[in-house]
Amino acid sequence: MKCLVTGATGYVGGRLVPELLDAGHEVRCMARSAARLRGHPWADRVEVAQADATDEESTARALEGVEVAYYLIHAMGGGKDFADSDRRAATAFASAAARAGVRRVVYLGGLTPEQGLSPHMRSRAEVERILLDSPVPAVVLRAAVIIGSGSVSFEMLRYLTERLPVMTTPSWVRTRTQPIAIRDVLRCLVGWASVEQEVNRSFDIGGPDVLTYADMMRVYASVAGLPRRLIIPVPLLSPGLSSHWVGLVTPVPAGIARPLVESLRNETVCREHDIARYVPDPPEGLVGFGDSVALALRRIREAKVATRWSSASTPGAPSDPLPTDPDWAGGSLYVDRRARRVRASPEALWAVIESVGGENGWYSLPVAWRARGFLDRLVGGVGLRRGRRDPRRLRVGDAVDFWRVEEVEPGRLLRLRAEMRLPGLAWLELGVGRVGEDTVYLQRAIFHPRGLAGHLYWRSISPFHSLIFGRMPRNVALAAERGAVAVRQRRPESARSGNDSSGHNRQDTVSR
Repeated sequence: MKCLVTGATGYVGGRLVPELLDAGHEVRCMARSAARLRGHPWADRVEVAQADATDEESTARALEGVEVAYYLIHAMGGGKDFADSDRRAATAFASAAARAGVRRVVYLGGLTPEQGLSPHMRSRAEVERILLDSPVPAVVLRAAVIIGSGSVSFEMLRYLTERLPVMTTPSWVRTRTQPIAIRDVLRCLVGWASVEQEVNRSFDIGGPDVLTYADMMRVYASVAGLPRRLIIPVPLLSPGLSSHWVGLVTPVPAGIARPLVESLRNETVCREHDIARYVPDPPEGLVGFGDSVALALRRIREAKVATRWSSASTPGAPSDPLPTDPDWAGGSLYVDRRARRVRASPEALWAVIESVGGENGWYSLPVAWRARGFLDRLVGGVGLRRGRRDPRRLRVGDAVDFWRVEEVEPGRLLRLRAEMRLPGLAWLELGVGRVGEDTVYLQRAIFHPRGLAGHLYWRSISPFHSLIFGRMPRNVALAAERGAVAVRQRRPESARSGNDSSGHNRQDTVSR
C-alpha cells in the first residue's frame, strides 16, 4: 500500500514510519517543515510532502495517490485554543482525504470513559467523530497509557517512581487503567494498512494487564531494582496542582502533564477487543506491563531510543525565520559573538559540539544553567530536564534541554532555538571554522526582543553573559583538545579505555 503518515516527527509517527517500510509499504510523510525529517535513519526511504493539516489544499496535494492515511495529530498542551486547532485540522484533513480518494484513514485516539471527559479527551473524541462521519472510512484506535522508551507516559512514571521513594499522591493513582506497549500500538497501526474489508468504527486497544497508577509505580520499582515505594494517596491535589507537582519532579512540563493527569482521573479500561478479528494478536500474546517496562529500560541503557515525547514540536514555540537570514527585516537584534582557536582537529571539536546538553552539560557554570532551567519550569516552561534523545548524535527537531535543534550541518554548524519562556526569540549557534591550518570554535547567541520587556530582559542578563557564554569557548576547546589527546594515546593500545587515570571521562570532567 501507499501510506501517508502525519506527525512523523512525533513519538508514535517517528516509529511507525520504519515499521511500515519494513512491512513492504510505500511511505510518504507529511510535515509542516520537511527539514525536520532530515537525520532520521529512514529519511532517504520515504517521500516528503510539506503541508499543514489545517490547510485543505496543501493536504489534498500531499494525499494524492495515497491509499491509507495515518492521522497522528493532537495539540497536546497546545494552549487555550487547542480544541479549535484539533477541530480545524481534522475537518480539513477529512475533506482533503475525500478529495484525494483515500481508501482509509487510521487515527490513534484516546481510550475515553462514558462521561466526565477532560478537555483534551473531549477534543480527541470530537476528532474521532469528525473522521468517522467523513466520506472516507476511518479506523480509530483508542489507547490509554502507552509504555515505551521515551514516551511521555513512561517518562512521567519513571521519574515519579525513581525520585520519590515515599509519595503523597493524588487520588487518581487509585484509578484503574489498561496500559499498552508501544510495540503493540505499532503492530495494530501497521496491520490496518493490509486489511481489505471496509471498516468504519473505533476499537479499544490495551495490553493484558489492568492496573492502577500506584500498581504501575510499584511494578516499575520492582523491574528497575528499586526498593518498594510507599504510596500515600490524598484527596487534596487538584489536576492543576498535580500537574505542577509532576512538572517539578519529572522532565514533563506542567502544560503537557496536565492533560495526562486529567485523563487519569477516569477509569480507562478496554470494553472490547474486536480488533483481533482484523489484526490478530501475536502468537506469543500481547506485551505485559512488566515486560514493556523492562524493554523500555533496556533501550534507555543501550541509548537506542528512536523517538521521545519531546520529539514533537512544543506548542507555541517560535517558528519565525532566523533574524540574520536575508529574508528577515526590521526590529532590534542583540548578538553575542565568541571565537577561540582549538589545538585539535575539526572532527574532535565537532564531537564536543554535537554532544552538548543533557548529561554532558553546557561547559560553563552548571549552577547558572540549572537555575535558569528551574526558573523556566516555575513559569510553565520546559526547563532543562528534557535532556537529549541520544548522548552523541543530533538531528533537526531534537530537543536538547530547553533548546530545539533547528539546523545541523555535520562538522560545521549546530543551531539551537530557545524554547524556554522568554520575552522574545533566541538562538544559540555553535560552529567549527578554519583559519589557515588552525581549527576555530565559533559561538553566537542571538536575541530578538519582543517589546520593552524583551529589551529589559537582555540588558538585565548581559552582565552574566561573560560568565556563561564567555566560559563556553574555553571549556569546549579544552574538551576537544583533551579528547584528541585521549584518542592519540589509545591508538598504540586499542584495549585501553577512554578514561583518564582517575577513571573519569575527560570530556565530562571539563563539562562539569
